Amino acid sequence: MDVNHKLRAIPSVDRLLSIAVADRELTQYPRELVTDCLRQAAANVREKCRQGQEPDVSAETMISLAKELVKQINTPSLRRVINATGVVLHTNLGRAPLSKRAINGVTEVMAGYSTLEYNTETGERGSRYSHVAAQLSRLTGAEAAIVVNNNAAAVLLVLSVLAKDREVIVSRGELVEIGGSFRIPDVLRQSGATLIEVGTTNKTHLADYERAIGPNTAAILKVHTSNYRIIGFTSQPAGAEIAALAHKYQLPVIEDLGSGTLLPLTVGGETEPAVTERLALGFDVVTFSGDKLMGAGQAGIIAGKEQYIALMKKHPLLRAIRIDKLSLAALEGTLMEYSAGNPVRDIPVLAMLFAAEEELKARAGRLQALVIKDGRLSIAAEIIEVSSPAGGGALPAAALRGYGVAICVSGISAGSLESLLRQRQVPIIARVQADRLVFDVRCLSDNDLEEIAAALLAIGGRQV
Repeated sequence: MDVNHKLRAIPSVDRLLSIAVADRELTQYPRELVTDCLRQAAANVREKCRQGQEPDVSAETMISLAKELVKQINTPSLRRVINATGVVLHTNLGRAPLSKRAINGVTEVMAGYSTLEYNTETGERGSRYSHVAAQLSRLTGAEAAIVVNNNAAAVLLVLSVLAKDREVIVSRGELVEIGGSFRIPDVLRQSGATLIEVGTTNKTHLADYERAIGPNTAAILKVHTSNYRIIGFTSQPAGAEIAALAHKYQLPVIEDLGSGTLLPLTVGGETEPAVTERLALGFDVVTFSGDKLMGAGQAGIIAGKEQYIALMKKHPLLRAIRIDKLSLAALEGTLMEYSAGNPVRDIPVLAMLFAAEEELKARAGRLQALVIKDGRLSIAAEIIEVSSPAGGGALPAAALRGYGVAICVSGISAGSLESLLRQRQVPIIARVQADRLVFDVRCLSDNDLEEIAAALLAIGGRQV
C-alpha cells in the first residue's frame, strides 16, 4: 500500500468526533479538548505513515490514541514520587518533605481565604512577615527576622541593602557555586556591591581581611561551604575573630549559612553549625534556606540585628522576592514543630537523617518480605548495606550508613526495571548498582514499601 493510500485511509476528525460523542470516557471532557486530541492522534498516525511504517488507522485505534492524549493532558507533570535513592534532601525530587503540622497549615490556607496580610485584632492591614518573625527570633536568638522566597534572594537582599556601590570582603576559599549556577560573585555583582577577594583557596588569615578594609568597605561576608569541603593544608579564621574584626571597624559581618539548621546537627561524622551558634559569635546578619536541613518549604530566612532587618523591610526589592502564602504556611507549621513539638521525630528530614541503623535494617526486611511473598515469581531480593549523601548541598562529607534491598527480576535488566518504575503514574526512583536495582529504605514510609512491592510483583508476574 502506497503512502497516499494509507493517508486517505485515516478517518476524518468529523467521523471520529461522531464516534467519540458516544464514548462514555471521552464525553466527560470538553468537546474542544477531545477534538484537539483527535487531531493530534491523526497527525501522529499520518507522520508514521510518511515514515514508511504500517500503523493501524482504524477509527477504534484512533479513538484509543486520543484517549491516551487526553489522559496525558489530565495527568499533572508535578506529582508525588517515591524516593528510594536514600538521598534525604534530593534537589531534583523537591528536597524536604513537610511535617504533618506544616501540611495541615498549607491545606487550610490554600482551601480559602487567610490572614496573610490582615490583623484580626485591629481590623487593619497586617504584615505577612509577622506570622513567623517572632518564632524565628525566639528559635535563633536573633533580634529580628524576615523571610523571602529562597536563600539566594535572601543574600541578594542583604547585599543590596547593606553594600550597594561599596565593597564586600570575601575569602577566596568561600566563593562557592550552588545548584543552578548560582555563584556568590554573581549575586554580589547583581546587588551592586564590589567583591574584594582575600586569602587563597585553601588558606585565609585574619590579617588578610584587615588589610583589605578601606574607606569604601561596606561589610565582611562569610560563606559557609555547605556543599563541599577543602581538606588538608587549610586555614580560616574563627567566626568570632571575623566578627570582632568587623566590629572593630564599625562594619556589619554577614554569614550565608546555606543549608541552615536550627538545631546543632552531627550526622555521618560531620557537623553543621546551628544558626543560634553563629549569631552568638557576633554575626550581625545570617541567611539560610528553609527547605533543606530545617525541613520546611522553600524559603530564604534572614535573622540578625534589628537595625539591619528594619532597613531590609523598607527596601523595594523585598516585594519582588517575597514569600508566597503557601510557603509561609509551611514555614510557620515547621517552626511550630521546633517550638512546641518534637522536631527530630516529627520533621521528616530530621527523622530520616537520625534514623537508627537497626530501624533501617528492619524496614529493609519488611520490603524484602513483601517482594518475595509470591514464591512463584522469579524475583531475588537481598538486604544490603548502603551509604548515601544527605543531598541538597548539605553535609557534603557525611556518609549516611543504612540498609537497602537489591532486586533482580528474571528476564529483565536492572536498567529496564528502573525505567519501568520511573515511568509509573507515581514514579518510583531507585538506583542501579552492579546490575541490580537498589532500594535504599531511609526515605520510605510503610505505604511506600507496599507500593514498591506491588509494582515489582506486577512486573515480575508479566515476566512469568
